[in-house]
Amino acid sequence: MSFSLDTPSILTLKSEAKALRDERAKAGTPLTHGAALEVIAKAHGFCDWNTARAMLPERVATPFQVGWRVKGTYLSHPIKGLVVAVQLMSDMQHHKVSVKLDEPVDVVTSQLFSAFRKRLTSTLDIYGVSPARTGDGQPQMRLTRE
Repeated sequence: MSFSLDTPSILTLKSEAKALRDERAKAGTPLTHGAALEVIAKAHGFCDWNTARAMLPERVATPFQVGWRVKGTYLSHPIKGLVVAVQLMSDMQHHKVSVKLDEPVDVVTSQLFSAFRKRLTSTLDIYGVSPARTGDGQPQMRLTRE
């Protein structure tokens, strides 16, 4: 059984339950819809389906998905890369997004030394803009789908 890389929502858990039922039916051990929902809820760390249903939104607007190619800026430097992780934050409005960069980016503005990063993680809103700001008031990171 494989789990979705989407941000958990009722819709994704129901899809996973359907996939589990299909797998079990092919293996000759059928599972009821309710039992499949319970198994999936527990696999995601909830004590039962009702708890998962109460805590998760129906759908989540996700600005980025794992595996997407993205471009944008980080500390005003142009970047391109691959989204390797997306996590919904507790406010349900922001996502922590990790990007593996095609080319390392220097995250230091000093001319005395450099600090290159190949992977960046930042909190972004649903528009791909970081609420964190640099000293000149610009967003720390901006991302769009490539």
